Amino acid sequence: MEMPEVMRAMVLQKQGEPLELHQIPVPEPGPDQVLIRVHACGVCRTDLHIVDGELEHPRLPLILGHQIVGTVVRSGENVDRFRPGQRVGVPWLGYTDGSCRYCRRGQENLCDNPQFTGYTLDGGFAEYAVADQRYIFQLPENYSAVEAAPLLCAGLIGYRTYRLAGEHKDRLGIYGFGAAAHIIAQVAVFLGNRVYAFTRPGDSATQAFARQLGAVWAGSSDELPPEELDAALVFAPVGSLMVAALRATAKGGTVVSGGIHMSDIPSFPYNLLWEERVIRSVANLTRQDGEEFLAIAPKVPVKTEVEVFSLEGANSALEKLRSGQLRGAAVLAVD
Repeated sequence: MEMPEVMRAMVLQKQGEPLELHQIPVPEPGPDQVLIRVHACGVCRTDLHIVDGELEHPRLPLILGHQIVGTVVRSGENVDRFRPGQRVGVPWLGYTDGSCRYCRRGQENLCDNPQFTGYTLDGGFAEYAVADQRYIFQLPENYSAVEAAPLLCAGLIGYRTYRLAGEHKDRLGIYGFGAAAHIIAQVAVFLGNRVYAFTRPGDSATQAFARQLGAVWAGSSDELPPEELDAALVFAPVGSLMVAALRATAKGGTVVSGGIHMSDIPSFPYNLLWEERVIRSVANLTRQDGEEFLAIAPKVPVKTEVEVFSLEGANSALEKLRSGQLRGAAVLAVD
């Protein structure tokens, strides 16, 4: 296959400003990397946090995007996991050092020297991308590129958030019913949990969507559910929802924040935490999370709801995400 010398990419030059379309050289894969022809890339709230400056110190200029679906077109000299022609998925976690105390004890998501796709490494808002063979996944065959893209962050982070909610989650609350929530709700229903969905007040359309996906109840985030929750997952970046979820949770319950950024959590009375309730956060993902989730997704089967944009439409996708106008996930169809 004859490779072009340049590619189209949507580039972030400065935080707080729109992405710009540029023609830039196609990257060369390093010894442990593959070059991927990007077919689709999901648009995540983390991308929005980077653009808006809520996540500091990205590598600039930067190509965003960490939910990449594409085909391997060239391999570095050390690559032995993938071959040209294989379809692969690239997630947020792009590299770990393997030697820090967190990596040594199986917590690579907390690595002291990590690299992240679309943040410290160029991502998939482009026609081509490079990625380390050790941190990419084979994808289930029964998903198209745009259907598979949200699995790689909304799905993976949603799954880790769900898993860290603990053993007892028969009655599971989900606050913020966007990309991650609409995926993990399907997994939770498949595994026998009763799902209670919480949306922005008055958002009857999203509440109806949640019920279509199997939620036994859907209401506003300022309401209490009809029964106490065993656990709650908070995907909206709103600190007050952590307190609302804690208030709705039964003794011994766990509230998990699945976001990388959140507004300040307001103070709350100790009695909301008492009786062995737990609040915790999720940071990044592990490769084990990816393998487990991508194995279970086709068994459910998880169906991703996507709104498709062109590569040049990346700013429009980010704006719809910012204003809460998306149902499900936004995906750039790059080719």
